[in-house]
Amino acid sequence: MESAATSHADLLPPPAHVAIIMDGNGRWAKARGLPRTAGHKRGAEAVRRTVECAREMGVSYLTLYAFSSENWKRPQGEVTDLMGLLRLYLRNEVRTLHKNGIRLKVIGDRSRLGADIVALIEESEAKTAGNAAMTLVLALSYGGRQEIVEAARRIAVQVAEGRLAPDQVDEAALSRNLFTEGMPDPDLIIRTSGEKRISNFLLWQCAYAELVFLDVLWPDFDREDLIGAIRDFHGRERRFGASGG
Repeated sequence: MESAATSHADLLPPPAHVAIIMDGNGRWAKARGLPRTAGHKRGAEAVRRTVECAREMGVSYLTLYAFSSENWKRPQGEVTDLMGLLRLYLRNEVRTLHKNGIRLKVIGDRSRLGADIVALIEESEAKTAGNAAMTLVLALSYGGRQEIVEAARRIAVQVAEGRLAPDQVDEAALSRNLFTEGMPDPDLIIRTSGEKRISNFLLWQCAYAELVFLDVLWPDFDREDLIGAIRDFHGRERRFGASGG
């Protein structure tokens, strides 16, 4: 049977890069009298649905805000549960990603992640490196301001070592030193749960992204929500800073 995503694919040429702030797991669980970990588990199922749909629609890059640098401040028990889910995802889902031709890339500060998780990330990235159907980017222990600071540090070292002249420090130079080097900036950023803020996500890269805020909680996010957000995207006039009527 033809999927909803496939049936709409000819009507919805997708943006090349879709990024999603996955929000609402905790509220989903609370509304049902369940522990937060139940919301995170259901959220992982939404990730699976979204990756499948994005690939079928022809999205080239899908970036998911999985764990922010600020999330380390959450209760230790919740952080432990989230890291456990991450381990399960890397062990169980990467096989499916690889089978479907999806490349996995992880961006963020790996120094705070457990050594076994870093090893799983490196193994998963290496295994899927040659895949070209879609690139799935997981932002883990990620913060946009921290990313820019780190890029500035790298550039400072390059200038100090004489590998880069001060007058060569421009937007392209900074972009080359971000975690997202070689990737197009997001065309569309979606945030679930009704919140209307960026929350330190892809601050440099989102300069001209279209923003879509949905009231749906992340565990309930499905194909039709993604298709609807892309319809919204196509209904907008993108000027990239140029004046318009």
